[in-house]
Amino acid sequence: MTIDVDSTICQVYGTHKQGAAFGHTKVRGYHPLLAFAAGTWDLLHSRLRGGSAYTARGAAGFVAETIGRVRAAGASGPLTLRADSGFYARTVVAACQRHGVRYSITAKLTKAVRKAIAAIPADAWTPIPYWLEDGADVAETSYRPFGKKGPLTRLIVRRVRPTPGSQLALFCDYNYHPFITDRAGSTLELEVDHRRHAEVEPAICDLKHGAGLEHLPSGRFAANAAWLGLCGIAYNLARWTGRLGVGEARMTTKTLRVRYLALPGRLTVSARRPTLHLPAHWPWQWRWEFALARLRCIPHPI
Repeated sequence: MTIDVDSTICQVYGTHKQGAAFGHTKVRGYHPLLAFAAGTWDLLHSRLRGGSAYTARGAAGFVAETIGRVRAAGASGPLTLRADSGFYARTVVAACQRHGVRYSITAKLTKAVRKAIAAIPADAWTPIPYWLEDGADVAETSYRPFGKKGPLTRLIVRRVRPTPGSQLALFCDYNYHPFITDRAGSTLELEVDHRRHAEVEPAICDLKHGAGLEHLPSGRFAANAAWLGLCGIAYNLARWTGRLGVGEARMTTKTLRVRYLALPGRLTVSARRPTLHLPAHWPWQWRWEFALARLRCIPHPI
């Protein structure tokens, strides 16, 4: 199982909301941490933070709590953590190693990382498919992140040639995208899998615009944290309804709500028999009835 962690900015407009502040995006709001299951987009854990919190603040404890939740839910196989450069910290890597979890974290382009990339031989770069001919290559080297006393890990780098005619082409020959990992596997396979971390962005968008996280209504921080938890419950219920009932794993929460939940209808009673009247010529009627029948077949827990 692969866990994707990331953070997002939830913008608010009230000036008297506890914890709301301006962060690095120059937007007033909150800066929660989120963890999703890769492939299914299920929300595994969430934590509300103030708007001025930097990404790595509390990230190690959040990762440890997420791993504990996943293990308690029954995940007994190997786990992998994928994250962007905001989680590039010694404490996050230590939390993964302490709980026996593999990691794949984007590295910040520091001077030490750039020096390690510059030391890669020219014949070590392997071309990968790209829309531009000879536009992207991948290479691997060994690197000690977070100081010379740190453990030796794999540093996999993808270099991309700037688009011809762009301003970046005037200043550099390649853009570098490195990440550190302790996973086993070939360089190309791990690089492709790490890029799949980008699927966390549409999951966050679905959570914010489909499950109610776009607005945090209360002026108290604790109430907004509870709102985040309720949004996560509603989001997961919507995901499971679309997967088990409708049969579409990638259906967004907004689509599920508009098509199958927010329906104009009325309930009438005749001869003590209730009848639900739904819209005529409704294009998703058979899908709605099929989903209801599938959900009714799920056995009740003992």
